[in-house]
Amino acid sequence: MTSQSWRDKARGRLAWAATAAIGASILLTLSIGLLGPSPMVPALTGAAWQPPYSFEVRPDPHLTIAMAAAALVLGGLGLLLALSLIRGPRVLPELARTAVMIGCLAAGVLAFLPPSGSGDHLNYAVYGRMVTLGVDPYTHGAVDLPGDPVADAVEEPWREEPSVYGPVATALQAVASWVGGDSLRLTIFVLALFNAAAFIVTGLLIDRFARGDPARRLRAALLWTANPLLLYQLVAGMHADTLAVACMVAALLSRARPAGSGVLLGLGVAIKINAGLVALGPAWELRRRPARLALMAGCALAVVVAGYAIVGTAAIEPITRTSKAISHASFWKLVQGWLQSVVGTGSAYRGEIQVGSLLVLALVAWSLFRLASGTASRAGSVATDGGGPEAPVVAAVLVVAYVFATPYILPWYDGLALGLLALVTASALDMFVVAHLLVLSLAYLPARVEGQPQDLVWLSTELRPRLAWALLALTVALLVWAWRAAGRARTRPASAARLPSTP
Repeated sequence: MTSQSWRDKARGRLAWAATAAIGASILLTLSIGLLGPSPMVPALTGAAWQPPYSFEVRPDPHLTIAMAAAALVLGGLGLLLALSLIRGPRVLPELARTAVMIGCLAAGVLAFLPPSGSGDHLNYAVYGRMVTLGVDPYTHGAVDLPGDPVADAVEEPWREEPSVYGPVATALQAVASWVGGDSLRLTIFVLALFNAAAFIVTGLLIDRFARGDPARRLRAALLWTANPLLLYQLVAGMHADTLAVACMVAALLSRARPAGSGVLLGLGVAIKINAGLVALGPAWELRRRPARLALMAGCALAVVVAGYAIVGTAAIEPITRTSKAISHASFWKLVQGWLQSVVGTGSAYRGEIQVGSLLVLALVAWSLFRLASGTASRAGSVATDGGGPEAPVVAAVLVVAYVFATPYILPWYDGLALGLLALVTASALDMFVVAHLLVLSLAYLPARVEGQPQDLVWLSTELRPRLAWALLALTVALLVWAWRAAGRARTRPASAARLPSTP
């Protein structure tokens, strides 16, 4: 056996291992919802004949948490392995199509199963319920609707919290509540249909964009549609971020039509405000075409202003308040602890940490832009605006820098970064973001407070703070890699340079 055939055989075995791990992860995620209420799956009130459906087995709490842990570890490791094995001419076109079909099918099935992983979907339901009852969701929480069949299901510590989502998200929540009425089950099902549809449409848009290159198409499917971690977080978890990602990906792919792209950007911002970072990509690309930039920006601003004019300025206050929060798995929680031990515990040091996070964001973004410009110049590439990186590259860099630097980070926030990475050329950045999502997912296993076994409290009280160190190490490693890769790109022959941009 020649060395080449031995390597090909080894690669084949690794590819099968990666496929098996990803498939097992997806099946475990489906099974968690199918088993019914557990520490991973909040119970839903309503008629049993109404969707979503489950076997109502009420499994042992330790079993479902172990299943979730296995789904995350298998999915993350399988995904990292699969991404490392992708090679252009070696990739069969059928593989990408199969991956997309499996991902879309899994997302569709998950829409008919109870959401799992967190209780955020219960908040969505009550915010929509408030709108249909004439209560402002931006000034009231579930606690203000005592005895209501939907509001009573909201879990601690969110019962007093008003909505932090934009007016478009609230409108969709209100539609779901109008359809579901007093039934929490039916309300959640309508929201799940919106969410799954957004995930599938995003996957199909990305697949169509990458269809000319089998390797690129397979990578795009692994980063989004068939990504077991995103199926776990965005689809099974039914987070509103999915809707924002759909709008932003569509906006980037339709930016040849500034008005339509601007409307989509505005819709994304009006779902979740931090998605607005994506708008800086098209803005940069159109900086030398002021008329088109003004049209795009004007349409985006009109959508956002109109949305917030309808819901009122009270919708802005919860956003400003939560922008100063620090999540327990963030490495900024470590920084906060250091400051309190050295300077004193009389302050939460939130202002100082906000400033520090902006500096880290700027440093990560600068490092990645330095890499992008270096590879572009060595490859002799020219962006569509006559110089500089294109819109998807700028947007991807800024969003990746944000998720690595922000003091308040949750696993599903990484969905936007992965959706944008699927639009640019492969690099080691894929691995960093997947690893980031895997660590965050394990840190929030599960992202609920109620119904957790007392002997597993250490998952949140001990493991979660320790995983903040892993996120810190990943951030440092990302900076070191970007710096070194940029240096190599400046000395590498032009024929070997690679541009992390759109084709």
